[in-house]
Amino acid sequence: MSNLPTLVFVPGSWHQPTCYSKITKILQEKHKLKCVAITLPSTTGNPAATFKDDIDAAREAISRETADGRDVVVIAHSYGGMVGNSAIKDYTRPRDAVESSSTPLSTSVPGGHTQLSQTPTAGHVIGLVLIASGFTLTGMSFMDPFFGHPPPSWRVNKETGYAELVTPPRELFYHDLPAEEADYWASQLTPQSLKALFEGGEFAYAGWMNVPVWYIGTVEDRGLPVAAQRLTVGMAREMGCTVVHRELNTSHSPFLSQPEETAGLVVEAVEAFAGTSVDKELTRQGQGSLVTVPEARLWQPLTWFKFGIPLAFGHILGRCYLIFRWGRGLWGSR
Repeated sequence: MSNLPTLVFVPGSWHQPTCYSKITKILQEKHKLKCVAITLPSTTGNPAATFKDDIDAAREAISRETADGRDVVVIAHSYGGMVGNSAIKDYTRPRDAVESSSTPLSTSVPGGHTQLSQTPTAGHVIGLVLIASGFTLTGMSFMDPFFGHPPPSWRVNKETGYAELVTPPRELFYHDLPAEEADYWASQLTPQSLKALFEGGEFAYAGWMNVPVWYIGTVEDRGLPVAAQRLTVGMAREMGCTVVHRELNTSHSPFLSQPEETAGLVVEAVEAFAGTSVDKELTRQGQGSLVTVPEARLWQPLTWFKFGIPLAFGHILGRCYLIFRWGRGLWGSR
């Protein structure tokens, strides 16, 4: 179906684009969706690679599709969410825009500059799917919210210029995979540039404010605790983001341990974004029992604590950030 969007996949830190191979195979063969998985320069063994280099790689993939008249859905995992959010700047359709075939559309080149397209049929980024990730704040680097202190799972090696994993990858990312398969994916990890994590805040952009978002949470995550994921969803909603929130009972890598369920959620998201049906050759058996909608229900008190409290905390943080930003803007105008 030519009117379906292209899916651009952005991997997380240390990961190669092949980590998505299970779900891209399903999406391409069973659902006839075009999939493009990018390589992040910061994971290619170059300690000088920056966050902007990663953004440019994602923007190049997006630009190729939109210039060809295709809409795009960006799917990003973990640190890749930071890249994906920032990369869609200037590629989304303005909310208040009235489309006209006689008016050239605004598109962007990989360097981040905006230019006018000569063809009114250029595509746009129409949606964002975040998997066990976060919501980028404009002007803040990946490590800024953590005040520059890495979590216990990895450490800073200033001599090599890489972020080094302390927790065994098999336990951190793949604990719900068979041991042999987990070891294989651990062997595929590559060095992660520190520069991309600690620098480049000036290029960070809250793209989730411009498009609808689906968030796929991971309940058994040992890299990004699910409570923190729920908190970020609440924060984004408070700040005006439209988020559809779903959870899978998996590790940090649901596209490996539950590929059919993850692909099924991606298909649902694409249908919602594009407003059209996707080829349903694949039967998602049992998905209903594996996918959770995280929301507090009045008649189920346990959900108040499980979902309600972290989501509410997120709303409070979002409101605090909005007040802080308003105050800073007010002070700066004097």
